[in-house]
Amino acid sequence: MALTLEEANRVIAGSLAKAWELKINVSVAVCDLGGRLVAFQRMDNTMWASAYGSQGKAVASASFGMPSGDLTARAEHPTMRGIAAAEGRHMIMGRGAMPIIRDGVVDGACGVGGGTGEEDEICARAGVEML
Repeated sequence: MALTLEEANRVIAGSLAKAWELKINVSVAVCDLGGRLVAFQRMDNTMWASAYGSQGKAVASASFGMPSGDLTARAEHPTMRGIAAAEGRHMIMGRGAMPIIRDGVVDGACGVGGGTGEEDEICARAGVEML
């Protein structure tokens, strides 16, 4: 089932609500299975670089169907470096994104940037739980 814009916006709303609760400013990106952006929002006063971080983490999570932080330890492996290079180096294999998995199928991912890796992951998880 393809991720819809309405669903992506619901994921973003859940992530932003958690960020408000944690009192942090973040960017939230939701991408489809192919790593293409479906929806994006950046809170006021959020650092500009978080826009790239949130998207890169979402791409990595969707590509491998796991939390982006689970990829960190393998990021420098030659195979992972090769995949990242072939993909165009958009992936960020750091903590802060969660895959969107429905009925055992990866439909995309939610990536968050702007907080600590742990805070970003908490926000991403809260967003995905909105589906």
